[in-house]
Amino acid sequence: MFKHLLVCGLLLCPLGAVRAGPAECGDIALAYYELGALYYRGPDGHWTGIDKDVVDELARRTGCRFQTTLESRVRIWSQLASGKLDMSVSGIATPEREKFAQFIPYFKTRNYLLLEGTLPPEAATPEGFLAQASYKVAVVKSFRHGGDYDIWIDKLRAQGRVHEAADFRAVVRLLKIGRVQAILALPTSWVPMLRQEALSDKVRVLDWSPRNSVPHGLVLARARIPEPIAGRLVKAIQAMHDDGTLLAIFRRHIGAELASELLID
Repeated sequence: MFKHLLVCGLLLCPLGAVRAGPAECGDIALAYYELGALYYRGPDGHWTGIDKDVVDELARRTGCRFQTTLESRVRIWSQLASGKLDMSVSGIATPEREKFAQFIPYFKTRNYLLLEGTLPPEAATPEGFLAQASYKVAVVKSFRHGGDYDIWIDKLRAQGRVHEAADFRAVVRLLKIGRVQAILALPTSWVPMLRQEALSDKVRVLDWSPRNSVPHGLVLARARIPEPIAGRLVKAIQAMHDDGTLLAIFRRHIGAELASELLID
């Protein structure tokens, strides 16, 4: 499955203008976004996370020089689409995004619903939540959640029951102050969040889509990353998967129990 995803990422998205030859990778402008265990400040104040460790390892293996910035997810997608940014991380492919970017998957995961703990049992199903007009959900603007979740969110959005926030921190705040009754989050987000915000005993974590793991990948702007460099990154990610480096990175940031769920078979 892992090799199939990588090959499909290349075939679906033919690349545009070449800025560097196959012998040299050169500088690549890459934007991170802050989110849970993917990219966060450690106790020492330095930035760390799954995405940073993956990019650092890619730099070591490929010789590419990544010039990194921290941006909002909304600005990242806008800059990738307009040709102002070379690359980003942990993105989900959609037909619209594949028009301007290709994706190199390096982990898979799925969203869980975090439900306000005081709600009645009937709220713990998608249909039960929809049936109560006063219930609202908060999501990060521009995020895709995969499978049935996006259909469910669209139904709520049509009723004016979706709050869209700029980042995950703002989404969590909406839940804490009672503006919404549920949020969607990946394990890479909700595991550290429940601990940091002392919410473990105040929310229910519901797995509404257990078979809906969604690949997340490096996002390469078609018009800015040449095919030889894309191929080099594909080979490096494959090698990191095969030699256990990716699994070790996942364990470092979310623990051994959940790490194996992120690994693409």
